[in-house]
Formats: sequence, C-alpha cells, structure tokens
Amino acid sequence: MAERIPLSLVVITRDAAPDIAACIASAPFAAEAVVVDSGSRDDTVDVARASGARVVHREFAGFGPQKNFAVGEARHDWVLCLDADERVSPVLAGAIRALFERGAPPAPAYAMARRNRFLGRWLAHGEGYPDWNVRLFDRRRARWTDDAVHEHVVADGPVTRLAGDLMHASAESIEDYVAKQNRYTTLQARAMHARGERAGFARIALSPLTRFLRFYVVRGGFLDGAPGFAHIAIGAFASFLKYTKLRGLEARAGSGNPPAGP
Repeated sequence: MAERIPLSLVVITRDAAPDIAACIASAPFAAEAVVVDSGSRDDTVDVARASGARVVHREFAGFGPQKNFAVGEARHDWVLCLDADERVSPVLAGAIRALFERGAPPAPAYAMARRNRFLGRWLAHGEGYPDWNVRLFDRRRARWTDDAVHEHVVADGPVTRLAGDLMHASAESIEDYVAKQNRYTTLQARAMHARGERAGFARIALSPLTRFLRFYVVRGGFLDGAPGFAHIAIGAFASFLKYTKLRGLEARAGSGNPPAGP
C-alpha cells in the first residue's frame, strides 16, 4: 500500500449506509477518515467504523455549520470534504497525492470538477459537468460558510483547480431528488428573506428561463440527451420555486403573520 499523506477525509452523514464504504475506500491516501453522523437510522455508523472511519455524533445544525464542526474534528489541518455519495476518481487521487510529494501544498484550497450521474447517465455538459467544487483545503486558511444550504468554501487566497473528477454517484430516485429540491428552495427562500431580498414578477419569471438557456443551450446541456434536459429543467423549476417561496414570505410578512416553521 502506498504511504498515506497527512490529510483527513471528512464526511457528514445521515442514512448513508449504501454509500459510505465506497466513499471512504475511494480515498485510501488519507491518513484518517472522520464521519460526523446526525442520527442515522440505518447501518451507516457500523459500516463507517468497519471501513476504518472514526465516527462522531452531532445533531444536524445546517450543512455549513455541520461541515465546519466535522472539519474541526479532524486530526490534520488539510482536509478533503466529501459527501457520502461521492467518489474520488483515480486521476483525482493521483493529483492529490502529487500535491503532497514536496511537502504542504502551496495554495490554501483546491477545486475539483464534480461529475454528476443523473437518470443513469454521467452528465458531461450543462449544470452536470464540470461542476467545480472546493473540497480540499487547509482549515487554517479556508472554511465552509455557515449557510444552512448551498454552503461553500471561502479561502484566504487564490483557489487552484485539480485534474481529475469527483464522481457524484447519487442513486436517489427522482421522487427523492425533487423532494430535496423542494427542501433546499425553502431554506434558500428563508435565507434570502432574512437578508431583505425581494422577488418581483421579473425575477420569478426570468430567473428559471435564463438558467435553462444558460445551461441547456450555452453550456451544451442538450448534448446529454433526455437526462441532461431533465436535470436542467428541474434546476430551472427550482429557481422558480425559490423566488415564488420568497414572494410568499414577503406576502406573509406584509399581512402581519410570521413565516411558517420548518
């Protein structure tokens, strides 16, 4: 086995038993694997431990806060943050190893192209690829934002891109995928409303249209066939939902009624 590098693999989970073992196995170069679980009802914890991970329990506090907590649990300052249904490709693994061959990497953070699988097809265009994500970083110089949803990494310096793909091998059903979009757009609308943002007719009508044209036409989503069309169409509808929900929160606030709870 090749020597492991001073890097912690960090994953947050809930009910990820079918995915977590393959996720951990895709990063054998990491000196340790840390899994922060928020109350799985399946065998996630047992599978993660059997795969060599150290498991910590913490109630879910939103994606950004949960990931920052997980990063803080790592034994190494360099962390690779993955979702349970993501896999490091061999090319990406080689690129990560190469970074550490001459000591600590120079940049504070590194982005990788995430390739999404949707309706049984690995997408190669549109929103599905290349979906650049910062997942490898020095926690002394970078961190996750505290956003409850659509969190991202902010770094104290320029971010460098790595060769190779991060494979997002989601096996969730269309029903689950749409339900997730519904949950996410609710959280987004609440965050926007808290910041004082507003949604007029133009924003509600044009945002989904421009999103569809950008990813389906300009970025070639049509080349991914029916899966590409469906992926972008659902994304455009999510934009419509987000701004419509924001308008609903505005109307509710204007009527004197507080926003509905979670």
